[in-house]
Amino acid sequence: MDIQVASHADIAQQTMQLLWSRVRQRGDLPGFSKVVSAIIGAMRGDDDREFSMTSTVLQDPALTQKVLRLANSAMYSVFGQGINTVSKAVIVLGTEAIGHLALGLKLVDGLSAASAGSEHARAEMENAVLAGHIARQLTSGAATRDSEEAVVCAMLHSLGRMMTTFYLPDRWQQVLAHSAANGCDENESAFVLLGMGLDDIGREAARHWGLPTPLVQSMADMPAQSSGDPLDHQDWLCAVSTLSSRCATVLNSEEGDTDGELARLAGSYADMLGMDAAHVQAALAAAQRTAAEEDSLVPRSQRREDVQPAPALAGKPADCIAMLARGVVDVKSALSTASSGQIMSMALETIYQAYGFSRSIAFLRDRDRRQYIATMSLGEGVQERVSRLAFGDAYEPNVFHAALANDKMIFVENARDPKLHSKLPRWWKTSLPEVRSFLLLPLTVNRQPVGFLYGDWDQCKPPGRIEQREIAPLTALRVLVVRMLEQRRRAEPTWLRKL
Repeated sequence: MDIQVASHADIAQQTMQLLWSRVRQRGDLPGFSKVVSAIIGAMRGDDDREFSMTSTVLQDPALTQKVLRLANSAMYSVFGQGINTVSKAVIVLGTEAIGHLALGLKLVDGLSAASAGSEHARAEMENAVLAGHIARQLTSGAATRDSEEAVVCAMLHSLGRMMTTFYLPDRWQQVLAHSAANGCDENESAFVLLGMGLDDIGREAARHWGLPTPLVQSMADMPAQSSGDPLDHQDWLCAVSTLSSRCATVLNSEEGDTDGELARLAGSYADMLGMDAAHVQAALAAAQRTAAEEDSLVPRSQRREDVQPAPALAGKPADCIAMLARGVVDVKSALSTASSGQIMSMALETIYQAYGFSRSIAFLRDRDRRQYIATMSLGEGVQERVSRLAFGDAYEPNVFHAALANDKMIFVENARDPKLHSKLPRWWKTSLPEVRSFLLLPLTVNRQPVGFLYGDWDQCKPPGRIEQREIAPLTALRVLVVRMLEQRRRAEPTWLRKL
């Protein structure tokens, strides 16, 4: 017995070594593992979790649009509509929900790209995507804030099969042949040939990525069982993801008595999950409709060629004014309940998105240090420069102090104009040498400058400028931020140092 166990352990080790060597050769699941660490880090962080999550999502324009679209869907109507910024979505839905939502969306993108070259891999990816749709529909009732966690668990439930079909297609063919020859399921064949079950492979990959423990533990089949004590959260995730994954497989198989098998699964798991069997079947139908409408999964027999839209030109969006107006609505609606940091985050995100800036930064005055210091920043690579983005509050003859002293918005269209060289501070020229144009929005409380919002376009972006008709919404945004600062100043005496 000991020899057999050791043999299986050796085979399992060889399997994982081969898997990771293939991963290095072909690249990890595209578009997923590259950002998963940042998303999980934001979910786990103790300080500035909300802004870290906002910043992480905003680094991916496609992810940003999908998060906002889902946050405004009927599913989240209980929390109110009209979420125009990721910052507000994080406030309303919570860091955990947005984090799981972002993980799920990035996983869909990664699976779609990864599966293109293999029919078996494509089939598993389709199952995973549909399982996510089913889980969202199943859990979109009272436990809405747990829904996105369940969606990710459902999609990851068959991760071992996905990793095997995508990275180890030769081994997968052996598993299929062994299963057919011996009349056993594929998981049993995998244990014989690969030294470990498909679930084990999935959990090893999830641990390798550093996914949260509840997600890793949910990647095990939970058989239907008679009703007893209510399921704890972990078992609930396991049961939902198992049911979702099994139903997705049935729906995508297009063989046998699909309706009968779905009815059997619904009846088996409904009582266990505290649901009605009719609700489960309605959720299955809704999931199929949603998948078809979003074109994220089409039955293989009906699939059409994917049409990739032309990428949008980077730079200032055509609907800049509308985006500014929506941001103003977000800030105004949150003014009475949100913290100083949350309001500042929404304002910063608004100008960053509305103008397609290369980076946007909130500078606030630290009276003890007598400096203006960068406290929040959005944009690729800007975080690494934050420590250098500070300057003294004593007046100097440059555009930054001019904007602060006069409480006037300043836009510099050509920062490389030799006539402006002496009016640009050294700290700015050395820290941001690639900038072409920039905007300064000063923030003044009781006639005293307390900070400013900054945004710029660098040489990688098309030239842009601030139009006259954009002044009104920018002014409205600035007025709201200043009002927040006035309201919070007494209640939060240390806000300057904590934002």
